Amino acid sequence: MGNKTVVVIGAVNMDICGRPDKPPRMNDSNPGTVSFSPGGVGRNIAHNLRLLGVDVKFVAAIGSDVYGKSIYESCVSLGMDMHLSRTMSGGRTSSYLYVTDENGDMLLGVNDTDISASITPEYLSRHLKEINAADAVVIDANLTHDTVAWIAYNVTAPLYADPVSVAKSERLRPALSKLTAFKPNEYEAKSLTGESTSLFAAEQLLKLGVKKVFVSLGSDGIVAASDGEIIKLPREKCEVVNATGCGDAATAAIIWAGVNGLSVAESAAAAMKAAAMCAQCAETINPELCPELIS
Repeated sequence: MGNKTVVVIGAVNMDICGRPDKPPRMNDSNPGTVSFSPGGVGRNIAHNLRLLGVDVKFVAAIGSDVYGKSIYESCVSLGMDMHLSRTMSGGRTSSYLYVTDENGDMLLGVNDTDISASITPEYLSRHLKEINAADAVVIDANLTHDTVAWIAYNVTAPLYADPVSVAKSERLRPALSKLTAFKPNEYEAKSLTGESTSLFAAEQLLKLGVKKVFVSLGSDGIVAASDGEIIKLPREKCEVVNATGCGDAATAAIIWAGVNGLSVAESAAAAMKAAAMCAQCAETINPELCPELIS
């Protein structure tokens, strides 16, 4: 497996996490821990890809505020190539505020990612030749519908996508027929297809043109499908410390597996191992993730 280059186009934000010490009491102040860390679906996927030995060119919109400077420096320190990212003077860097229960399972999240709209077709068109030279391109649904549609029409490199949330997944509809692989969770898959089960949703996504579909089922594992093949794998057994970020780790593993020519079954297994490693870590990214532990 030689060095591969992946262009990730998506959101970067400051994650602000509140975790109570005891079972949360609604409508009340709960003693606990508040932490800050760089995040965002696109950035988290890029970070995990770096841990998996992939060269990453990251395309994101960042504000000129304190959060933006901190995030930019952290991305550079991880070895990401940031020259395609866009710094918006006076812009407000995206932020994501979420609250978990005492076990680390998310209860509620609020995202402020409006600055991602600054990644426009006009901006990307200036860098299209470099983007298409990559081994793969990854997008997340924080991008606008118009930008996703432009990417689907103009990007010729293998295209991967993460829907981010049910609310934003519809933005990816223009790109479905062009996707090499797609990793929604079961709620996102059902919302996009109108199907009642994850299995039927995966089959419908294939009919819509997606080449490889990976529907994550949380504690129930993953459904993986391609033309003529559909499998379901259980999740890896592990002690869950923090479930946040597991989907991003799984997506990165699927991309890593794809650019290295692994099968659908191998890709799904790698995704489950990466997600389990993430779940065992208190942070959103497990710094011990590496190819040897998921291959």
